[in-house]
Amino acid sequence: MQNANTELIESARKKFARFRELTEKHGEAVAWEMMLEGLPEMQKQRMGPLLALPTLAEAFRQAIPQFRTIGMEMDVVDISNRGIDAVLEIQRICPWLEVCKESGFETPCHVICELDIAATGRAFPEMKGEILSRIARGNPVCIFKYER
Repeated sequence: MQNANTELIESARKKFARFRELTEKHGEAVAWEMMLEGLPEMQKQRMGPLLALPTLAEAFRQAIPQFRTIGMEMDVVDISNRGIDAVLEIQRICPWLEVCKESGFETPCHVICELDIAATGRAFPEMKGEILSRIARGNPVCIFKYER
């Protein structure tokens, strides 16, 4: 697990540095789009097989062991209702809090989580995702809602 955490943190450092560099050079809107390049395709590869499962709850529960290997504690709550397949992804640990501050960012949300949600939406247009709660803003957990 330590090796996976080390790789995750190093990857985040590179991501924050790249976002800062691109923002300084091109402005935030262009930097955001440049950071998104290739991410939807990666999301399709990572999430596609899981999203083929009958429900989002089943798909997200299958991902729990992967999150655990990088030191994250994830719970999944099926909130499907009124014909909408929906899930809450609850993360109790944010591994990016310290590295974002090292990199001069107040929170990791925009560079990490919001980017991932945008990539997921582009990869799977039938899915909507949003962040309902953020550890970085003083909440006890991060809560993401996805629906299709």
